[in-house]
Amino acid sequence: MTSTPSIAEYWDAEAGRFDEETDHGLRDASVRASWAERLRAWLPDSPSDVLDLGCGTGSLSLVLAEQGHRPVGVDLSRRMVEQARAKLIGVGAEVVVGDAGDPPVRERRFDVVLARHLLWTLPDPHAALRRWFGLLRPGGRLVLIEGRWNSPPTGIPYAQGAEAMPWMGGVCAATLVDALEGLVADRWVEPLNDPVLWGREIDDERYALIATT
Repeated sequence: MTSTPSIAEYWDAEAGRFDEETDHGLRDASVRASWAERLRAWLPDSPSDVLDLGCGTGSLSLVLAEQGHRPVGVDLSRRMVEQARAKLIGVGAEVVVGDAGDPPVRERRFDVVLARHLLWTLPDPHAALRRWFGLLRPGGRLVLIEGRWNSPPTGIPYAQGAEAMPWMGGVCAATLVDALEGLVADRWVEPLNDPVLWGREIDDERYALIATT
């Protein structure tokens, strides 16, 4: 079984170079604009309370705040959270350290729960999905940006016991759709094949799944 501390240690070690990835740091203007456009399409038009799970260094939370939303970021890595707080100074966003699979938000509820490339890191993704839907207000939506990658991540080895994770290496859209059966009122999948989103050409499966309560 993968331990939460070992997962946190991995992302603490990755935090310093995390934003070097084009789709993580969103430093390229065209990549950033492309993600901003997608978020506008997926989220409500009016300012909303958004729970950004596995927020990393806060790049998506910053875009959300700039669009008028009220993001709350959650990440297991203290170093990631430190960087996110620095990035989000002055925009009214909140970032906390915690398990994104079971966010430490108590009785708070949200209009949107957003997660990007998170489910593969969770020891029990099905339990996480149930928990996330419980955090949505009536009529809220879950936005999952996911994929099934052709090759494992490079760099330092992932957390001990990671080979036992159900969705290690990502999750294909069909599997995720099936996992949401009975939880949602409606759901749809949008392929994310545009290389501008990633800063390069891709040849694996990447998509967004949007589900409503």
